[in-house]
Amino acid sequence: MAPKALDYESMNENVKKVQYAVRGELYLRASELQKEGKKIIFTNVGNPHALGQRPLTFPRQVVALCQAPFLLDDPNVGIVFPADAIARAKHYLSLTSGGLGAYSDSRGIPGVRKEVAEFIERRDGYPSDPELIFLTDGASKGVMQTLNCVIRGEGDGVLVPVPQYPLYSATISLLGGSLVPYYLEETANWGLDIIDLRQSVAQARSKGITVRAMVIINPGNPTGQCLSEANLREILRFCYQENLVLLGDEVYQQNIYQDERPFVSSKKVLMDMGLPFSKEVQLVSFHTVSKGYWGECGQRGGYFEMTNIPPKTVDEIYKIASIALSPNVPAQIFMGLMVNPLKPGDISYEQFVRESKGILESLRRRARMMTDGFNSCRNVVCNFTEGAMYSFPQIRLPPKAIEAAKRAGKVPDVFYCLRLLEATGISTVPGSGFGQKEGVFHLRTTILPAEEDMPAIMESFKKFNDEFMEQYEDYRGYSRM
Repeated sequence: MAPKALDYESMNENVKKVQYAVRGELYLRASELQKEGKKIIFTNVGNPHALGQRPLTFPRQVVALCQAPFLLDDPNVGIVFPADAIARAKHYLSLTSGGLGAYSDSRGIPGVRKEVAEFIERRDGYPSDPELIFLTDGASKGVMQTLNCVIRGEGDGVLVPVPQYPLYSATISLLGGSLVPYYLEETANWGLDIIDLRQSVAQARSKGITVRAMVIINPGNPTGQCLSEANLREILRFCYQENLVLLGDEVYQQNIYQDERPFVSSKKVLMDMGLPFSKEVQLVSFHTVSKGYWGECGQRGGYFEMTNIPPKTVDEIYKIASIALSPNVPAQIFMGLMVNPLKPGDISYEQFVRESKGILESLRRRARMMTDGFNSCRNVVCNFTEGAMYSFPQIRLPPKAIEAAKRAGKVPDVFYCLRLLEATGISTVPGSGFGQKEGVFHLRTTILPAEEDMPAIMESFKKFNDEFMEQYEDYRGYSRM
């Protein structure tokens, strides 16, 4: 009998090619161990609330009132909710076509898109058009929509940084395109070299691949670096010369843990460059409510803004968005609240500042604690996490450990991370899931565990790592260089 359509042997081969390490083998094993009663610390995904970060009070109050608008008619509502939350809930409900249970425009609620445009204008100092902003179910959905428009087949390539967030490799595989890697330089704090970029494009073209787009993740995931204005200018000039659309993944723009390189958007740098760049380079920028001090991952709220994209193309993207009818409406309210925050003098302003500042200051301390902790370990080297939510230490695995991994049928860093998981309950992601140079091994962990838990976690890691190295080293002091 012939295979059925959804038998494994006959299903879409592109689906089989997709790999997503963040929820891969390590995560599945961690879930099994958790079911068996072992305490697991899930540091494999940037999921702040799952690791104890408390939701910000004001946005939850506003959305609660929007979800249950009958509360607004209760004479005692002012006792439970502050007046500014009540006013903002009424504002957002007035923008909908029937409350949070009704579909919105497929691009998102026009009034919220206007708030996003005003936020971008305040941030960058340049106008933003709400008609070129689409609200999405998380930034990931926007990335997937955009790549779907870029990739026409396996002959089309997308430049992606390595190490990279596997959303990009997975989506490119699913759409049948070709990933064109450009390697970030670890010894230069995960810097980007334009010469290497040109070589990557030349190599792809020699294989018959048409490179059509370039991805940057700023601040970096998994690497945590922040791009300088000078670096962004180089990238934008490169995209102009090579006729590439730039996809600017800027979801961690609130997560900055140093003062030397503050976040600067690709849009601002592009506009600052002036003609011809500011009118020619195609740019799509992404943001989300999942990261920053909001951490509202489960709400699935995001947006993308298009710059220098022709009107006919925008219409086609609108058509594709319309297939899903509407992005989820409660998340659109969260996005409005993020981009149009409380102002000095508002009743809830001081509490909001206290909560958000407390989260960011704690993340900054945790970034330092984790970097210092890794660098105190044998055969582990880690760049400082300048931004985002992750540490990406290099693990200098001894030859005997690599041989043991091969005997076990595992990639060496997967072998290490599985052993770490079994011994400590710390669930990480092996560096091979993000891409890395041949013969070099890493792991990615979030910096999100509670600050009071961090010393014990790092001590547990250090104990495991030292015992692991002791087991597999031929002699003490295996090279850290």
